[in-house]
Amino acid sequence: MATKHEQIIRHIDRLPIGEKISVRQIAKTLCVSEGTAYRAIKDAENQGYVSTIARVGTIRIERKKKENIEKLTFAEIVNIIDGQVLGGKDGLHKTLTKFVIGAMKLDAMMRYTGAGNLLIVGNRTQAHEQALRAGAAVLITGGFDTDEHVKLLADELQLPILSTSYDTFTVATMINRAIYDQLIKKEIILVEDILTSAKEAASMSVNDTVADWYKKKKETNHSRFPVVDENRKVQGIVTGKDVIGQDDELLIEKVMTKNPLTAGKKTSVASVAHMMIWEGIEVIPVVDSQQRFEGIISRQDVLKALQMVQRQPQVGETIDDTISNQLSAADKSGKTSFDFEVTPQMTNQLGTISYGVFTTIVTEAANRMFRQQKKGELAVESMTIYFIKPVQMDSVIEVHPLILEAGRKFGKVDVEVYNENKLVGKALMMCRLIG
Repeated sequence: MATKHEQIIRHIDRLPIGEKISVRQIAKTLCVSEGTAYRAIKDAENQGYVSTIARVGTIRIERKKKENIEKLTFAEIVNIIDGQVLGGKDGLHKTLTKFVIGAMKLDAMMRYTGAGNLLIVGNRTQAHEQALRAGAAVLITGGFDTDEHVKLLADELQLPILSTSYDTFTVATMINRAIYDQLIKKEIILVEDILTSAKEAASMSVNDTVADWYKKKKETNHSRFPVVDENRKVQGIVTGKDVIGQDDELLIEKVMTKNPLTAGKKTSVASVAHMMIWEGIEVIPVVDSQQRFEGIISRQDVLKALQMVQRQPQVGETIDDTISNQLSAADKSGKTSFDFEVTPQMTNQLGTISYGVFTTIVTEAANRMFRQQKKGELAVESMTIYFIKPVQMDSVIEVHPLILEAGRKFGKVDVEVYNENKLVGKALMMCRLIG
């Protein structure tokens, strides 16, 4: 039977897009406490079902799929720009297709403004009105207001008209940054993208016996199973090692490994890879916020996903991607090395290479060395930077990684960094190999 929390989430999911939601209303409709309603609404917000806006309230929005995650709703725009809603509250759930900066004459501005757009403009009332009539929302910069008849028109057309104290350039930068961050999120593979769902994944009950494990193994050809209770909450995991030599009538809960490591749907695959490598496990149960069984993810699934990521072009580049792209291979004196130009964005407030960038360069160079030797990817277990000198911007540094040890699971790398033939950094890394 579904819990009250689940019932509230399902109720919110069934509400029409744009519907206003309140704690008191949910509590009254579903006969639950206001505390339970509040926690469920916050969970729904985290899952992307609703959005909360100051002085407006919480509204039901369209939950985004991975393929259109970079599109923002007007409700999200309000929160990004610390804005206020002057009119058209009923349209806050709508998605904007693009934004237009109104730094031109009115007739020229309207040629670029259409349905689903967001016109960013100052205190030009005529532009506000014409944009709304063209099907676009309006964002007024500089903290300005608009005429009352424009607000009424926004309400009538259900198109938001917003106001922010920021200037046009700052607002455009903030929205671009938000879209760019969403693009980066889109490229990150999460557990929910590759898991085997609970409907397809085999699991066992705490009331099953060792004999049931052998039966399940024969049916599925698997030997590792999450163990769940009557509420589908994960209580443990059972493997062949746990049942071997045990009496057939013994309950699974007596032999299982209790409190196993679990992952959520929104956990990144990279994090799960680290968990598996560090703990030496093959399968991780996937659970929701209430620890209920949602599926499983195996080491094989993780490795396939990581290999797929390497072959994908980055749409939204992270700082690590930028550093990696600037690191170029060089072959000097028969030894593999890498060149890197220290650009201004890679420096600290003093104009010298930042410590974080230095560690990323060292790690990436070591990773490439292992890839060249077909040793697979590495996960850094510990890193000691025992010598580092300031390197100013626009310098070109040479990175010389040297593999000291390379076993099946572990590696040890020494990295030296030179600038104008002078040693400026040394690091020693202990790594685990993912391969």
